[in-house]
Amino acid sequence: MFFTIPTLLTWARIVAIPVIVGVFHAPLTPEVQNLVATSLFAAVAITDWLDGYLARKLNQASSFGAFLDPVADKFLVCASLLVLIDLQRLGSWGALMALVIIGREIAISALREWMAQIGASGSVAVHMVGKLKTTAQLVAIPFLLYDGHLFGVIDTHLWGMVLLVAAVILTVWSMVYYLRKALPEIRARAG
Repeated sequence: MFFTIPTLLTWARIVAIPVIVGVFHAPLTPEVQNLVATSLFAAVAITDWLDGYLARKLNQASSFGAFLDPVADKFLVCASLLVLIDLQRLGSWGALMALVIIGREIAISALREWMAQIGASGSVAVHMVGKLKTTAQLVAIPFLLYDGHLFGVIDTHLWGMVLLVAAVILTVWSMVYYLRKALPEIRARAG
C-alpha cells in the first residue's frame, strides 16, 4: 500500500522538509519567510493526525505506512530544529534541548530496530507518551518558526520555548519509558 491516501499524506511531510528549509533561503522578507514556513509546517503537521485517521477510516492501514509515519515525523522535527538552530532562534539552552530531542530519536529508532531483529518489537511499540511528545514538538516548532507576535499579542517565541521545554520533558519521559520496556531483553542479551 505504497500510494494510498494516508501514505501520500505521510509522504507530503517528507517532501515539505526541503521546501520549509528553502523558504529561509528565498528572496523574501524575514516576516514573509516566517509566515510561509510556519503555515507550511502547520499544514503538514496536521497530516500526522490525518493520515492515521484516514488509514483506519478507509481501511488502508499498512505495515509500510506504520513504518513511514514516525520516520516522517522524525525527519520533519529534526530538520526544523536544525533550521531553528541555524536561524539562532533557540539560544544555547534551546540548542541543547534540540540535541536531546534529536538524540532521543536516534536512540529509540536504533532500539526499535534492534528489538525488531530479536523479535521483541512489541516491547517498544508506540505508546501514548510518545504521541504526546510528538504533539508537543509539532506545536512548539511553528511558534518558533513564526518568531513574532501573533495577533499583536501572543509572543510566539516565548510560547514556543515553553512548549519546547514541555516537549523535552516528554521526550526524556518517553525515552525512559521505552528503555524500561526493553530492559528485560537488554539484560537477557547483555550477558
